[in-house]
Amino acid sequence: MSVRVRRVYDPAEPEDGVRVLVDRLWPRGLAKDAARVDEWPKALTPSTELRRWYHAGEGSYEEFAERYEAELAAVEAAEALDSVRDLAREGEVTLLTASKTPEQSHATVLSRLLED
Repeated sequence: MSVRVRRVYDPAEPEDGVRVLVDRLWPRGLAKDAARVDEWPKALTPSTELRRWYHAGEGSYEEFAERYEAELAAVEAAEALDSVRDLAREGEVTLLTASKTPEQSHATVLSRLLED
């Protein structure tokens, strides 16, 4: 199983496989055809409340990751996670985010969960 995390603004590469946008909002200034997004499971994205809390700097990344994992236990999110996990079993999957620091974002949490 191979899952990687990239910025959605980076050019698509052949080894990306299935490109999955994991942000709730469409990235600013990016045309949909240029993004080459194959899947956009909004159920996998952090809630608006959690996203705002984290971006306001009110907690650590570790606490954010813990809260986000709890959100992913909800039925709809768990089903979406299983669906992406199935894609990853079949081939390459690239999780796309607009985050300037993907290593400190929800995409990295998803990547870890998908590879477990």
